[in-house]
Amino acid sequence: MLDDRERWLSVGYRFSLVLSREVTEDESAILQDVGCASAVFTTDTLPTNPDVIVTKMDFDDTISPSLADAIESALQAVKNVPELTVPGLTVPAQPAGPASEEPDKVIEGAVVQDQEADTEPAAKKPPVKKASTRRPPAKKAGAAKAARGNGTAAQNGSSSADQTAEPAGIGAGSD
Repeated sequence: MLDDRERWLSVGYRFSLVLSREVTEDESAILQDVGCASAVFTTDTLPTNPDVIVTKMDFDDTISPSLADAIESALQAVKNVPELTVPGLTVPAQPAGPASEEPDKVIEGAVVQDQEADTEPAAKKPPVKKASTRRPPAKKAGAAKAARGNGTAAQNGSSSADQTAEPAGIGAGSD
């Protein structure tokens, strides 16, 4: 009996090809001879037309180095049978493969040099002082008077003469 590790290692790349028609026994033998020996052949209907009977090939490829290679191999095998095409491909979620033996190996890339190492550091500039955007406090006495006067100025947001009074020292007579 297989333990869990052996069972996991025996799982290959799974996918299914739906062929354009039902294949004969001779065509099935040709497909098995040219690389589909591990495929399971079943009769099915075309997904887009249930009246058309087709052959479905289910694969569990443990030999190919990648899923793409396994699918490409199966597609090439189908080309060996005249007037046979593949209108459907189904690829279910695949289990994660074993970790790479060389995890630090760079597959493709370029070395980028640090620009700061090639040039002298720029002189440090003093921080720019931002202008204050704070407004001076408004007079609260005028707003309170307007609110007490008729009760509508503060509620509806309209302004009155008391609310718009200028602070001391800014008016026309403060020269």
